[in-house]
Amino acid sequence: MRSGRLQPARSGGLKPAPTKTFENQAVPKLLVLSSLLWPLLLGATIVERQNGQRPLWTVAVYAAASRICHQRPDRSFFAGTVQWPVCARCSGLYLSAPIGALLGLGWRRRSGAGDRARLIVAIASVPTVATLVLEWLQLAVPSNTVRAVSAVPLGIAIAFVLVRAAAGIAKSDRVD
Repeated sequence: MRSGRLQPARSGGLKPAPTKTFENQAVPKLLVLSSLLWPLLLGATIVERQNGQRPLWTVAVYAAASRICHQRPDRSFFAGTVQWPVCARCSGLYLSAPIGALLGLGWRRRSGAGDRARLIVAIASVPTVATLVLEWLQLAVPSNTVRAVSAVPLGIAIAFVLVRAAAGIAKSDRVD
């Protein structure tokens, strides 16, 4: 699809300016926006609950978060007496996702990182997997801060790969 605007061509003539397709622009931008809004919504929920309020929308946020997170108190952060809607590890994922999403949106190369989606996610998952293995083998009990920080690379990588895939750049079936 082309727009009606004209751009100078190399030969000196004018040619129609290409427009960006919906698939290549709207979906990645929606993912970036979502990655920014979800942590803000989680934070607003905490603030609202700290004020002693429990409006229906905060109940809905905790309920939605419970579908994707165990919300165990011993593995969650607290703001005063208010437990965060997601555990420490999920907090690390969600708080770091906007970084990866913004990087993915701004990535200009047509090859490179996008072509190595699985490898990027695998490498970024190492700190998270390490803390899980230590816990499962009962060799250590990482603190909530360690759980959150270990999830940061994975949150960045997943968001980056998702935005690049939505832009039609990442080739998830190829690992170079």
